Amino acid sequence: MPIPISYSYRNLLARRLTTFLTAAGMALVVFVFAAVLMLSEGLRRTLVATGSFDNVVVLRAGSESEVQSAIDRNQAGIINAQPEVALDKEGRRLVAGEAIVLINLPKRGSGNPANVIIRGVQPVSPELRREVRLSAGRFLSPGSTEIVAGAQIARRFQGAGLGETLRFAMRQWQVVGVMDAGNTGFSSELWGDVETLLAAFRRTAFSSVILRLRDPAAFDALKARLESDPRLPVQVLREVEFYENQSRRLATFIRLLGLVLTGIFGVGAILGAMVTMYAQVGARVSEIGTLRALGFKRHHILAAFLLESMFLGFLGWLLGLAPASLLNFLTLSTINWSSFAEITFKFALTSDIMVKSLLFGVGMGLVGGLLPSLKAARLPLLDALRAA
Repeated sequence: MPIPISYSYRNLLARRLTTFLTAAGMALVVFVFAAVLMLSEGLRRTLVATGSFDNVVVLRAGSESEVQSAIDRNQAGIINAQPEVALDKEGRRLVAGEAIVLINLPKRGSGNPANVIIRGVQPVSPELRREVRLSAGRFLSPGSTEIVAGAQIARRFQGAGLGETLRFAMRQWQVVGVMDAGNTGFSSELWGDVETLLAAFRRTAFSSVILRLRDPAAFDALKARLESDPRLPVQVLREVEFYENQSRRLATFIRLLGLVLTGIFGVGAILGAMVTMYAQVGARVSEIGTLRALGFKRHHILAAFLLESMFLGFLGWLLGLAPASLLNFLTLSTINWSSFAEITFKFALTSDIMVKSLLFGVGMGLVGGLLPSLKAARLPLLDALRAA
């Protein structure tokens, strides 16, 4: 008959201070581990949520982002004429040539400059972005120097609020609207008329062409036709795939850097758990002898001490995940390595991250308690009884 589970957790309760200090060390590591995963997931979600499954992005072949891409007007006209392009209620083709330009704006309060994307759009562009809606003001007039600011840009940058003006490309630009795009990358963009922007920056080519498919299943046929057309050195991606690719490098870097730090801290937490469990074994030699005299086997002793160390890890997980969950209310900004512009996003706690952090916390306890548990199980019965 195995030792009751209550034996393990009651021993932890009997030594509350030691238990709390050891679990607190593990909690710090669990907090860092969960925060890194939440940071990476929040960035990925923000960029992936920016795309729609039935939207298609056409870029110049070999380009990794819209900043690097160029689609001339003849090529844009060929793409516009494809039969897979959907129509809106007014019969307009849901396809738009768009231009991406990076400008430098000072932040409110600090005045520190940062890169911001201004996207040149066409009148049909808002219909291609279901997640975008005006929260204040109105949409820009075609052919004008009016711009619409994403909610995060309006809040964070000087001159980007409703009714304010920005000066770049030797022109004054009036902010006539603020758009709320939820937790997507469009909240970190400015929108202006594409023809006005191209003229202001002395450009002639679009950065990309965005279109809506009549039928999402027609994507493969459209991709094959466009990429095999000798007039079109382009690559064709679903919009969700395009934005997921945008997030991959930065999210991977954050994850790897965080896991390295977590590994370093984790070694310290494991050593702390090991020292605690060794102290427990040393203080309970007589107790172990009594258990052996009562007929419990070595593997019962091993299981009881391992379970105790796993309870320590579980407690560390609870203490670490509680503050990590509060990070859901924080908003951060960073540089998108693909566009070199600032993007705003939130931490994201998912059930998958909760499970991974639980396994990580319990695993730290298990590894830290393994050697002390083996020592407890291998104590000679006569030596343990003499200590009693």
